[in-house]
Order: sequence, then C-alpha cells, then structure tokens
Amino acid sequence: MPEPPAQRYIPGQRGLQFTAGTVNGLNLNFASRDFAFYTGIAMSGYTKRTDRWLVGIEFLEKRHIYRDWTVPQSQITLDTGYYLKFYSDWRKMFFASLGASAMGGYETVNWNKKLLPDGATITNKDSFLYGGALTFELETYLSDRLVLLLNIRERLLLGSSIGKFNTQTGLGIKFIIN
Repeated sequence: MPEPPAQRYIPGQRGLQFTAGTVNGLNLNFASRDFAFYTGIAMSGYTKRTDRWLVGIEFLEKRHIYRDWTVPQSQITLDTGYYLKFYSDWRKMFFASLGASAMGGYETVNWNKKLLPDGATITNKDSFLYGGALTFELETYLSDRLVLLLNIRERLLLGSSIGKFNTQTGLGIKFIIN
C-alpha cells in the first residue's frame, strides 16, 4: 500500500530560502571576464489556497568587457511576489509554480568609479530601479523540512542604463522553519 502524502504546503507554514545562479545564459565559468550571476535570500509562506508568497532581497552582477578590463554592473533589489502552484504529484514531493513579483532597488556601474585606467570615463549613472519579474519554479522535497529549488526568471527593471531585461536561471535550497 502506498504511503500517504506528506504534510507539505500547509497554510501558515514558512520557509527561508537561498538561491544563486547565472544571468542571461548558462555561463558557469566563474573566471570568465563576462560572467554574470545573482544570489538571493527570501522568506516564503504558504496560503490557505496552497499558493505561496515571497519577500526577499537579491544581488545581481553582470560584467562588461572594455578593452583589458571588466566593468561590473551591480543591482541590489527587494522582491515581493506571489506564486500559484499549478502541479503537485500525489505524494507531495514535487511542485511546479508560476510567480509574479514586484521589484525595486538600486543599480551601480563600476561601483560609481567613473574613470577607467586608460582615462576613459563611464557615462552611465547609478540609478533607482523599479519593475517586476515572472518566474517558473520547480520544488522537490528532500525531506519534510528541506526543499531543492530550480527556477527560471525573467526580470524587467526600468531605470537601468544598461539593460532592462535579464533572464535568471538558478538553484536554491529552502529550509521549512515551522
């Protein structure tokens, strides 16, 4: 006889999650001069409808090549979102969700150092960002309190002087805390 489904996605249950991944492609070469990455931490909770809310902070960095140097573009954003669960298996081990988030934050280019070593000047200005993101996320429970996450996310942040759209592909871990 199959075992009964586990107690998961319980209304009021909360989790602390850590995510990291690449931006605009699957370049996993950390030493690459044009490597782009993100990392984030968030608190999530489950609703009465077994959907999820999320509140978190993310750091994203893209490196741009200029002659022999790399110029970093960094974004720090706050994120608040809602995820609709559209699939779960009968054992409640695997879940798929679609989410929408509102985002706001700050972008800096070369950490506000305008002059490059060859005398060139960066004309991009630091700026405030606002916009949102759409996310497709897969969750698989490794235990009742440990969840592995896989997500693909498209961000649209207005106010950026370099790029408004960024696609994130990442992995994460969530710890159920109550």
